[in-house]
Amino acid sequence: MPASITEILEDVDRLLGCGRFQDYGPNGLQVPGPSEVSAVASGVSAHAELFELAAAEGVQLLMVHHGLFWGDGFRTVDPPLKVRLKLLFDAEIALVAYHLPLDAHLEIGNNAQIARALGSHELGRFAHHQGEPIGILASFPGDGLPAGELFERVRQATQHDTLVFDSGPARVRRLAIVSGAGSDFVPEAAAAGADAFLTGEPAERAMGLARESRLHFIAAGHYATETFGIRRLGEHVAERFGLRHVFLDVPNPV
Repeated sequence: MPASITEILEDVDRLLGCGRFQDYGPNGLQVPGPSEVSAVASGVSAHAELFELAAAEGVQLLMVHHGLFWGDGFRTVDPPLKVRLKLLFDAEIALVAYHLPLDAHLEIGNNAQIARALGSHELGRFAHHQGEPIGILASFPGDGLPAGELFERVRQATQHDTLVFDSGPARVRRLAIVSGAGSDFVPEAAAAGADAFLTGEPAERAMGLARESRLHFIAAGHYATETFGIRRLGEHVAERFGLRHVFLDVPNPV
């Protein structure tokens, strides 16, 4: 049975608590489509290739982590945006995006999902953005993990090559996680007692921050660290409303 898109959006908004976050772009509906949905797709970033895949799947709702609109919005419709919008309009697909609320969520969020994939089930909070914590402090039992084992677990969980600045202790008891582009949270991770910090995309300054903070810095890919939450959100919506769901993978080496 088709589900109301209004009910889906209300459910996700309650789940993620979107109103708490001062984000870099709008969370929720970005491009309208049909009023009812029988199939939903999820993917990381809103661009033409993803939209073409969604159209081929015949879905009516596409959920992404990185939406079309950022900052104060757009002033003109440039050629790439025109192509993207036309793909959505022609296929009658609604586009919704969830950014920081999806990073932060303790159950389905990127950071919590990564922590559990690495074998941690004791999760704390850190990395505040405008007063809301978006990062996860993952603790490993006993004496923790050998650093090399942690690096390998990250590589396997993300299916992505890792960049490591190996400047922390031999064993990691506490790992700080901020998916995507979180390099500037290294000092806060160190202050929270982390032995290692995991993010996606490294900034040039990350090496110096990690060495001076005496912790391991692991970058496992912006895209690769942010497939977790949006895939799980799509699964949640499909389970909650009895819909077909497909995760659309458009791998990005960054």
